[in-house]
Amino acid sequence: MTTTICELASVIHHGGKHTVTGSCHELKLSLGSILIDCGLFQGKDIQFGGRNASLNIEFSIKQLKALILTHAHIDHIGRLPWLLAAGFKGSIYCTKATAELVPLMLEDGLKLQLGLKYHQRQQVLNVIKKQLKPCHYQQWLPLGKQHYLRFQPAGHILGSAYVEFKLPNSEVIVFSGDLGPSNTPLLPDPKSPKQADYLFIESTYGNKQHEDVSTRTARLNHIIDHALKDGGVILIPAFSVGRTQELLFDIEQLIHQRDLHSSLPIILDSPLAKQVTKTYRRFKKLWSTEAKNKLNHQRHPLSFEQCITVDNHREHQALVNRLASTDEPAIVVAASGMCEGGRIVNYLEALLPDEKNDVLFAGYQAQGTLGRAIQQGDSEISIGEQRVEVNAQIHTMSGYSAHADQADLLRFITGIPAKPKAVHLIHGETNAKRELGELIEQNGVKVVD
Repeated sequence: MTTTICELASVIHHGGKHTVTGSCHELKLSLGSILIDCGLFQGKDIQFGGRNASLNIEFSIKQLKALILTHAHIDHIGRLPWLLAAGFKGSIYCTKATAELVPLMLEDGLKLQLGLKYHQRQQVLNVIKKQLKPCHYQQWLPLGKQHYLRFQPAGHILGSAYVEFKLPNSEVIVFSGDLGPSNTPLLPDPKSPKQADYLFIESTYGNKQHEDVSTRTARLNHIIDHALKDGGVILIPAFSVGRTQELLFDIEQLIHQRDLHSSLPIILDSPLAKQVTKTYRRFKKLWSTEAKNKLNHQRHPLSFEQCITVDNHREHQALVNRLASTDEPAIVVAASGMCEGGRIVNYLEALLPDEKNDVLFAGYQAQGTLGRAIQQGDSEISIGEQRVEVNAQIHTMSGYSAHADQADLLRFITGIPAKPKAVHLIHGETNAKRELGELIEQNGVKVVD
């Protein structure tokens, strides 16, 4: 279905209109179409994209002139290899940090989804790298025919951006991508655009308020106390980009404050997260002032001695067995964030039945995922052919979400100097969009759903 924005532009949503995954929006302009993101559908969202929607490109690409990537999460870039396989040969614009993260994220997906060998994966990634056009923030880029593009920091993950399109009549269309929350310690807060005549904004947490940073730190301290007392393991299913680095940042701070340097190992069991964390360290210039100050005081919030990385599957399985058979306290951060695969699944199978252990959900769990089933209190879950009892203590800490909450989203909109002519709510479930939409309209702004 095509949504007319104004006389110079319209939008077709190929994913992420009524879902929280599968983001893919086609902006139709006089110079041709620009695609904003091309992500995987996950969990129950697969049904929205039709048959094989998690992979296939089921729309015409003949008119596409370019692809814009807002950030490197797989629900925004995961169908990129299939877009190229369908014949897309245009430029792929993104920020410099996103350009470095995209191949890391896609290689992992190609290995897990298609079972491609290393050299096969590299062939695909080399094609993608040739089409990537890394861009600076805050610089207008000409697209042709008096159309311009600009990236602005979104605060969601390293390299994330919201995207501004300037039309020939000087009107501006903004796609938010995923916006970050306020007052997080690692990345700066997103700032409202100076102009947004038509705004397409995510609404993942449009009906929720996150815990503040001090509250999340206090709760993490309490969970650590439980682990130290009972010899339990704190399992954190974490997305390799964003959440993992925020968690490591906070954990380093707590270790420093409590002098736990010898009593609580921190285990990062995700090869991808290890690589991504190295990229975060290389792009220190994008960190917040607070994070940069730690470096100036010889603190290394993403590279501290107590953080142990697990390199291969043999080491991983040995560690799972050891933690399941001893009373050694530990914090384990492992992907995937929604427990739909990856090394976290082995830990869950081994450790969920024991009540001395804790599972800490620090990010959004899509409907239909294993993570959502555990989070919502299922007493027994299925992992492969096994039925696993859930006796571990389950925690959800919204303060670690990489998404803006209701107040953040409203602040982003009301911070635009001139009210938008229309706000289009995307990337959210029905209740979240409805509640956020009502608040926006109370502020005198037209909402289109």
